Amino acid sequence: MHKLIYLLLLTSVTYSQINPENIDIVRDKYGVPHIYAQTDAEVAYGLAWANAEDDFITIQEAYLAGNAMLSQYMGLKGAPADFISQFIGSEELIDQNIDDISNDYMKVVRGYAEGLNSYAKKNPDKILFKNLFPITPKKMLKYSQLQLFISNQGAYWAGRILNNDTQDEYLDQNLTGSNVFAMNSNKTASGETFLAINTHQPLEGPTSWYEVHLNSKEGTNIIGTMYPGTPNILIGVNKYLGWSHTVNYPDKTDVFKLRMKNKNTYIVDNEEYRLEKLNAKVTLKVLGIPIKINRKYFKSIYGPTLKNKSGYYSIRTPSLYGVNALEQWWRMGKAKNFSEFYNILKMKSLPGFNVGYADKYDTIFYMSNGQIPKRAEGYNWKGIVPGDTKKTLWNELYDIEELPQVLQPNSGFVYNANHSPFKSTSNDENPKEKDFNKNMGYETYNNNRSVRLKYLIDSYDKVSFEDFKKIKYDNSFPDKFSYNFMDINLINEIKLDGNDDLYDILNEIQNWNRKTDADSVGAGLYGVFYYQLIYNYANQVRELSNNDQPVSKEIILSALSDTKSYLIKYFGKTKITLGEFQKLARGEKELPIWGLPDVITAMSSGPYKDGMHKVFAGESYIGLIRFTEEGPIMESIISYGNSDDPNSEHYTDQMEKYSQFETKKMTFDKNLIYKEAKSIYNPN
Repeated sequence: MHKLIYLLLLTSVTYSQINPENIDIVRDKYGVPHIYAQTDAEVAYGLAWANAEDDFITIQEAYLAGNAMLSQYMGLKGAPADFISQFIGSEELIDQNIDDISNDYMKVVRGYAEGLNSYAKKNPDKILFKNLFPITPKKMLKYSQLQLFISNQGAYWAGRILNNDTQDEYLDQNLTGSNVFAMNSNKTASGETFLAINTHQPLEGPTSWYEVHLNSKEGTNIIGTMYPGTPNILIGVNKYLGWSHTVNYPDKTDVFKLRMKNKNTYIVDNEEYRLEKLNAKVTLKVLGIPIKINRKYFKSIYGPTLKNKSGYYSIRTPSLYGVNALEQWWRMGKAKNFSEFYNILKMKSLPGFNVGYADKYDTIFYMSNGQIPKRAEGYNWKGIVPGDTKKTLWNELYDIEELPQVLQPNSGFVYNANHSPFKSTSNDENPKEKDFNKNMGYETYNNNRSVRLKYLIDSYDKVSFEDFKKIKYDNSFPDKFSYNFMDINLINEIKLDGNDDLYDILNEIQNWNRKTDADSVGAGLYGVFYYQLIYNYANQVRELSNNDQPVSKEIILSALSDTKSYLIKYFGKTKITLGEFQKLARGEKELPIWGLPDVITAMSSGPYKDGMHKVFAGESYIGLIRFTEEGPIMESIISYGNSDDPNSEHYTDQMEKYSQFETKKMTFDKNLIYKEAKSIYNPN
């Protein structure tokens, strides 16, 4: 009976009938909504309304993808997301596991759904696709499951299978990444605890950040960020503690090749099993006419299954078997000390992500979190494993206490930049690689950001908050390039005659101080060279890296030649600054911008116009926190502004500060927030 009631609530349109008059949306001078209400459900309602005011289009597109409706709205471009959202079986998963979600959190989800529906009813002209509405909790949770599957690289593997790419495993480098670091009184000059939230996400779209402050009488009082359409904060700071995430890369997803007897039957341990056949429905538009197409997929005891030229392959990842990730993030935001926070981590509902933590009690903590399966010995779990024995059919996950972590190191600091968890504090206090099963698949490499971060932290005996900010805003490469996906250090050893066509460009790069300032010529030429290398020689670079060989002199010279041709073609000269090449651009505003992939202030860019590049990912949300005995003192910045509405003054109003390495002050002081508010209103 309990589950039946829950299922009805999941698909119900009318819930508690929240009174919007009980909710205040208080907008500060940068448009950040501070939402006050008595209950968490009311806060979620107000959050949905404010989020919709600022980014209703992205919210709808995200939910369309999670509910296999995106192709009906945008045609072929939406078909892959629609296929994956059906392939993972999120509807069945939610129905089967709905009892795992607490009543308290379901109130939050329903409150958010009700807020979105109210906004849509008030603004029918802003609805993209009528069939999406009304929003229900199930529709929200289905989108969450799609995101978790993608973050666990399930979609990456599905794409490889469909493309008949099931050879040796390789993983393309994430060129943006994120940073988090924290220091306690053993390292700070003031004796305070510091936390740097330094996420490197796409600057726009469904995984871009939205900054909010949520406050209820039920124990919620948190400033942080969330994705559009999420009913609670994912990274944040409350009056007691704060945390941030970086993406980690342990082995979170496995692929199994089935042993088929025929097209309907597969064999496991000499027993026959029937392959379940399913159809995903996508809609394509031809000359404006919607045409529905069915795409076959399957299901085995190992998980959702695809067929390609080589056979049948099943994908198994823990995010396909639980629905509590959003609730865990919500509970993390309500924790009041480390003990509470750590016990919430024991829910084991977040599929991955490093955790960097600090609190007002001088506690710092790092963990390479994840839902890591306990796997049988004797198999290459990084590649394709046999799907013909239950020895490979894992069902148990490692407990939180069994994962790499550091609590209160004597060094006084923890850090992560998407690199090895075995390099997360001082050398003698790091987790030891030998203490963890190799089948967990943890990263063992450094990268440019991790090398530079460690060097800077070690260069101080004690760190002031100004020093802390200097470390965070450092934009230099280390003396030796430390990309974890290629070795290009031969570029510093090549000698050319002064009359060589490439001499001037190479000389500028070799004598460059490694700072990626917007006005740096060395950074500008290196930036063009880097993208020519990545675009034009990706396969050669990957093959060399897989064989532990550096990028060759021949490839480097070829990329330098391409660089010269590119500069002459688009800029009419062979010396440009990084700011001439790379722009932070939105609407009518265009600014020269610092940063390149894999410096601490990471920026990734793509073709823009007239040979220039536009940043699309990198430094996206920055939060810098000092935990005092009285509570947190916080400053933050976001890349563009807190609204995705081109007509809003907050569409680009943080760009200037952001480009100048400046931040804005944030506060928990309710009286001050109301006093300085730009607007105060109810969501109606």
